[in-house]
Amino acid sequence: MITPEGAKNISFVGHTDQGGRGDGVQVMVDRGYAYIGTRVSRGIMVTDVRNPRNPKPVNFAPIHPNSWCMHLQTAENLLLCIEELDLKALLSIKDYYSGSNQVDSSRYGKRGEDFSAGMRVYDTADPANPKPIGFMEVEGLGLHRVWWTGGRYAYASALLNGFTDHIFIVIDLADPTKPKECGRWWIPGMHAAGGETPYWKGRWALHHAVVEDDIAYASWRDGGLTILDVSDKTAPKLISHRVWSPPFGGGTHSALPLHDRNLLVVADEATMNIDQEQMKRTWVFDIREKSNPISISTFPTPSDQDYVAKGGQFGPHNLHENRPGSFQSSTTIFATWQSAGVRVFDIGDPYRPNEIGYFVPPQPTKWMEPLRGRSEIRHTADLFVAKDGLMYVTDYDAGLYILQWNGA
Repeated sequence: MITPEGAKNISFVGHTDQGGRGDGVQVMVDRGYAYIGTRVSRGIMVTDVRNPRNPKPVNFAPIHPNSWCMHLQTAENLLLCIEELDLKALLSIKDYYSGSNQVDSSRYGKRGEDFSAGMRVYDTADPANPKPIGFMEVEGLGLHRVWWTGGRYAYASALLNGFTDHIFIVIDLADPTKPKECGRWWIPGMHAAGGETPYWKGRWALHHAVVEDDIAYASWRDGGLTILDVSDKTAPKLISHRVWSPPFGGGTHSALPLHDRNLLVVADEATMNIDQEQMKRTWVFDIREKSNPISISTFPTPSDQDYVAKGGQFGPHNLHENRPGSFQSSTTIFATWQSAGVRVFDIGDPYRPNEIGYFVPPQPTKWMEPLRGRSEIRHTADLFVAKDGLMYVTDYDAGLYILQWNGA
């Protein structure tokens, strides 16, 4: 039994340390199995969660020992997983998050031998035993995150040779054994090999995009938000671009469209200890006119404890992204808040977001993620919420928590 540091409207159900591979990042749940991307374990964890009170790791799919596979997607008996050179292992946290440099993958060795870079496709017809069936290699350092809910096209952030940082690409999965890029878009100034020069400071790099109704809502870290028309997969087109860093702290990470209400929730990631950067925010945008998105409110900052005094990374990370087949709501928003655990917000009134639940796990007892300046504080990373309100929550160090949402 896990005793949280604090909880409201969320109860503990189960936990696993993933058999010693507790460094969970993105989690997907499909047909009773959780698929969890990792960074330092260098592979995909497969956990049987059919009995949520007693989750059991059942498989591990390894990748190259110098790459990470933090992010993945599941649908249609397939699993897509990114593979990318682990730059965090080579750079300081400050250098990793603060600047952009033209990518030349050859300085890190030979791609395919010294590291892997691209997207791997697994067949999950047997959900406990993913079978690799395809790989799309990219000419660069790899992909960071991918969005796919089924169908022919996936959308990813790619760190390609000749660009300053991750750009937006479209992937054709007509033949999942041979996925291929079919379109790309970048912010003008990113294509260094084409003679473009960045006009900004900080790190302008696509974290990922969420796509709804052929509109891609893309988060560009310090480069803010772009809204793209992707109806033509070969030629994405810019609808609008908003940047709020400076004066705010950047790190734009996740954008969740709520098309039934013409709203967009956008989270800026806390990337450093709270004493090293300003407080990060989660914003609510009015997107009735997509060429002119307007920020109308911000989520309240968790205040059940003095998280600033505790230190560590205190601020937004991921949002539950309302995937088909999961818990879907345009008023109840689930988020991870790193040192502040899991938070739940009601935006029934989008001008006055209100916190209605939280679960703050205990501090980890084992540190999987190299700290390198990060304080010894929990780091609640990602969450997937099922239709029945079961919440599958990862931690950088402490494995997988299964919780129950008890709110309305």
